[in-house]
Amino acid sequence: MGRRVARASVRAAVLLVGLVCYGFSMALMVRAGLGLDPWDVFHQGLAERTGMTIGSASAVAGVAVLLAWIPLRNRPGVGTVANVLVIAVTVDAGLAVLPAPSALPVQVAWMFGAVVLNALATVLYVGAGLGPGPRDGLMTGLVRRTGHSVRLVRTLIEATVLTVGWLLGGTVGIGTVIYAFGIGPLVQLFIRLTPARLLAVSGWATTVARPPVPPTDPQVAAPAGYGTMVGCPTKTQPTVRPTSPPTSPLTMTC
Repeated sequence: MGRRVARASVRAAVLLVGLVCYGFSMALMVRAGLGLDPWDVFHQGLAERTGMTIGSASAVAGVAVLLAWIPLRNRPGVGTVANVLVIAVTVDAGLAVLPAPSALPVQVAWMFGAVVLNALATVLYVGAGLGPGPRDGLMTGLVRRTGHSVRLVRTLIEATVLTVGWLLGGTVGIGTVIYAFGIGPLVQLFIRLTPARLLAVSGWATTVARPPVPPTDPQVAAPAGYGTMVGCPTKTQPTVRPTSPPTSPLTMTC
């Protein structure tokens, strides 16, 4: 009982830290002023085409993505609800304390920092195993169903959303492009840097799997059928040719 409570507390703490970092990274991206992330470009374009507010467009897109979970057999959790609430509060708090930088080097530094922090936050809060957000759940579901890497699936999702948002009239900046093609590889990198013992008990355990390492000893054979000795090198026995018996001098041959 005590261990379960301790594990649940650790997961909740990791979830909270990940979501706070996620929201702060979004605020950092906005304050950098070099472009929105692809999903916000899509929300902006959808709002311009339909007359909705960006917030309403974001909510509609979130519901649509949740419906896409059904064929992927994803299940929402506490983290799915917390994703909406905690990130919204953290973004507003981050925008309230972060000034808009005026120097271009600072803008670039904030933009790259936002992308890196967003990738780390994704690995943390999804790894808590309490349920991903709607959009990250789409990523993990597709990775699990298709068998492709997180890097490839996340990049394809971001590129598709970015293209559709741009066609709808959303604003695209250099930061948008860097986020779209950098977030997937960064998430994959942080997953690989996660110790295998932690990864096995995290929310990524059912999404990514590390292939087993093949044996390096050439003398260790693969398991075979009954009666076969495994792991013992076989020695080649010399071939003995049968010799014909000596012919007796009294034996006459015709």
